[in-house]
Amino acid sequence: MSEGSKLWGGRFTGGNDPVMEKFNASIGFDKRMWEADIKGSQAYVRALGKVGLVSKDEMDEIYEGLGKVAVEWQNGTFQIQPSDEDIHTANERRLKELIGPAAGKLHTGRSRNDQCATDMRIWLREALRTLRGYLLDFIHVFLERAKRETDIIMPGYTHLQRAQPIRWSHWLLSHACALQRDAQRLDEMAVRVNELPLGSGALAGNPFNVDRQFLAKELGFGAVSLNSLDATSGRDFVVEFLFWASLTATHLSKWAEDLIIYSTKEFSFISLSDAYSTGSSLMPQKKNPDSLELIRGKAGRVFGHCSGFMMTLKGLPSTYNKDLQEDKEGMFDAYDTMMGVLLVATGVLSTLEVNKVATKAALSPDMLATDIAYYLVRKGIPFREAHGMSGAAVHLAETKKCQLSDLTLEDLQAVSPKFEADVEKLWNYENSVEQYTAAGGTSGASVMHQIQTLDEWLGHMRNKSHTMKSRMEMDITLN
Repeated sequence: MSEGSKLWGGRFTGGNDPVMEKFNASIGFDKRMWEADIKGSQAYVRALGKVGLVSKDEMDEIYEGLGKVAVEWQNGTFQIQPSDEDIHTANERRLKELIGPAAGKLHTGRSRNDQCATDMRIWLREALRTLRGYLLDFIHVFLERAKRETDIIMPGYTHLQRAQPIRWSHWLLSHACALQRDAQRLDEMAVRVNELPLGSGALAGNPFNVDRQFLAKELGFGAVSLNSLDATSGRDFVVEFLFWASLTATHLSKWAEDLIIYSTKEFSFISLSDAYSTGSSLMPQKKNPDSLELIRGKAGRVFGHCSGFMMTLKGLPSTYNKDLQEDKEGMFDAYDTMMGVLLVATGVLSTLEVNKVATKAALSPDMLATDIAYYLVRKGIPFREAHGMSGAAVHLAETKKCQLSDLTLEDLQAVSPKFEADVEKLWNYENSVEQYTAAGGTSGASVMHQIQTLDEWLGHMRNKSHTMKSRMEMDITLN
């Protein structure tokens, strides 16, 4: 194959080593961007028409030809050829086969550097919208379960040791809050992704005064890149997406780890649906939480893409270098992984069952030791002294080999004369959780306020999605 048939041919007279051809090619993975590439090219040929670089007939021929290429991709009939180095080469090669020499004008003033960066941003922009929808669906399940199951009280843990009683709903909402921040970060990132690089050329800019604001409007971009050197080589948006995926996956890994622990026979707080569990090839009694373990494991995979690509960027000089071809596979895989994780996680949470008997049985009076200190504080004792007295009561119960709640009033009064008959009210777990009425706490009222706040936020996010979709559809219609 002659070098002249390549987008960068002409200067070269010899052929590439076939091994180098394969090593250099990216069509195997960047073909996923076929639609973004065609949309970008259709907008670009219209921009060329505006400045007179193609005639009206040529512009229409190229535009409609690209539409025919798109139909082939949609129908699964597009034939990738050995000479197709990447998706840009493939689409332009097929366009030329369909319409002839006019196809050669499409690339006027455009480089694969700004073309590729544009395709990636268009593709990622749509990917973020999809992930956003699934993330909001997942958060919705947390809220629905929290509303229904506010009456369930369970041990709260620090250092994996029983700490204080909390509501199951409070635990659910703790993870919903982390995911809320992930959704907010996604929206903030989407604004930076939605910046147009097209019209920046290889690095110095476009010499034909193409209307980049027109291009931005045609392609639905919110802004035009400020500097062509940065626009063609900047991959912050990829790193930011990979970091977002890594952090979101980390939050999901933490949630999954909690549920893995809660699903063990030792805890038995929850039972996973058979639809999200597997068995053992040897031990028939096993019901393994493979769905949750895979979610936990995927976090490492996604973070590997993030750290690996950052190391690629670390050593690069300014503007475009071929190392940047490494930007796509991690981006695609992180998207696919997060799609799977969110869908499976939503299914797991929607179908798991909570064992109220087990969560109640796991509560123990020693978890109310802090409540003893609070009781004494309400009797006028400084907290540090009250904390010490509570510790003395715990020690006394251990010495007597009994539960804290089994200590007599006389036993407690030996620790402090401030103990009175009303101390009996401490040994009630409902009373314990109900004292945490401050915003963010585990009392019923506080939990309901958290649910209401997140519910209102979710409604706003859903409306925002609908508004964004309507605006996009209107822009497409007008254009």
